[in-house]
Amino acid sequence: MIKKEQDYNMLDWWKKVMIDNYATFSGRARRAEYWNFMLFHIVIMFALWIGFFVGLGAESEIIGGLIGVLLLLYIAGSILPSLAVTVRRLHDVNKSGWMYLVSLIPFGSFVLLYYMVSHGDHGRNDYGEDPKMPLGRSAISQIGME
Repeated sequence: MIKKEQDYNMLDWWKKVMIDNYATFSGRARRAEYWNFMLFHIVIMFALWIGFFVGLGAESEIIGGLIGVLLLLYIAGSILPSLAVTVRRLHDVNKSGWMYLVSLIPFGSFVLLYYMVSHGDHGRNDYGEDPKMPLGRSAISQIGME
């Protein structure tokens, strides 16, 4: 059975970004996709870092080393999807993916954060269809008169 996006949980959003859209920079990502992915990503990173430090604190080279390798593999494997979902989120607010570079200037991260929490454009924009209203829905359902 295929879930609809409105029924997705945090793990489903994470899987959508990490597996289905691993290196997809085109299209748009709604706020739910971006923020649920990021939250679950932070939880995984936090758990791996805690495991790594516990392994080092217990003076267990095997546990610390194994979790350290898992941490490095996860970081390496999640860089591209994290960048891709951020670019797609910028596309949802009709900004170029290059706008991500604004985070490199002082206080530019606040500008990027503003775009990440902003509502996406309603309807089609320069980067594709509205992810909240996929193709095939009637005009009546789009304005809430179902």
